[in-house]
Amino acid sequence: MAAPRPLSRFWEWGKNIVCVGRNYAEHAREMRSAVPREPVLFLKPSSAYAPEGAPVLMPAYTRDLQHELELGVVLGRRSRAVPEAAAMDCVAGYALCLDMTARDVQDECKKKGLPWTLAKGFTASCPVSAFVPRDKISDPHNLKLWLKVNGELRQEGDTSSMIFSIPYIISYVSKIMTLEEGDIILTGTPKGVGPVKENDEIRAGIHGVVSMRCRVERPEY
Repeated sequence: MAAPRPLSRFWEWGKNIVCVGRNYAEHAREMRSAVPREPVLFLKPSSAYAPEGAPVLMPAYTRDLQHELELGVVLGRRSRAVPEAAAMDCVAGYALCLDMTARDVQDECKKKGLPWTLAKGFTASCPVSAFVPRDKISDPHNLKLWLKVNGELRQEGDTSSMIFSIPYIISYVSKIMTLEEGDIILTGTPKGVGPVKENDEIRAGIHGVVSMRCRVERPEY
């Protein structure tokens, strides 16, 4: 029998990274985008994971790499067409995540009506903090998120400002695709997204819960 896979290291074996775009109204406005009536979804590959201490790798094809700070929800069971009322039973825990985005590439993709894969799905584009078990967070809709670049506060937001709640998102996504144990859902970013450059240090946290840091590097290839 195969050894059990620890959820505390979900990034080593989790299959899917499902991301929700524009889930904070102020971020939608700063992107000059309409506030969505239903969740905007996109995916990252599992090779996007960069656990605590690993660098963010800045693709050679972007001149505008930006940070997006997000609460990640880690699934603890296989979930398909889950009712909203039962959705939180599927949650194993949480992680702080960064949805690193090649903004100039994303802007071009938007103009051409193309998917965002080049802008969002590159290697090490999803730094994650240590796993936080569900029982350590009594209310995931009452958390304060923050992010600093080289010591300067860039992003600060409250998960209470999400447009779509965590149970709504889980239910919505699970009716489109089956979610597996170890999968993670990134629940959107508050306002304040901005650029980083090579050698910048990013520090981020959920106030009173967990923090993380990473450095921006150019890949060697």
